[in-house]
Amino acid sequence: MEANKDRIREFIGKHVRGHEIGDDEDIFASGFVNSMFAMQLVQFVEQQFGVVVNDEDLEIANFQSVNAIAALVERKTAAPAA
Repeated sequence: MEANKDRIREFIGKHVRGHEIGDDEDIFASGFVNSMFAMQLVQFVEQQFGVVVNDEDLEIANFQSVNAIAALVERKTAAPAA
């Protein structure tokens, strides 16, 4: 999971102009990113982690922080319960 967080931090870092984002920091409330960036973030998650972000996943809570995005990726890549 830490490797996933590193990739997410790196991607977000390219868009926040030198501000170091904490893993629990709300990137939307901080004003560093906007709704257009949210779509880029969805595309990044799908491409980098090989998951499909469904309509029900498109909640701000799933994308508002590094930890939230990493948790979404974990849920989407977890093996289904037997």
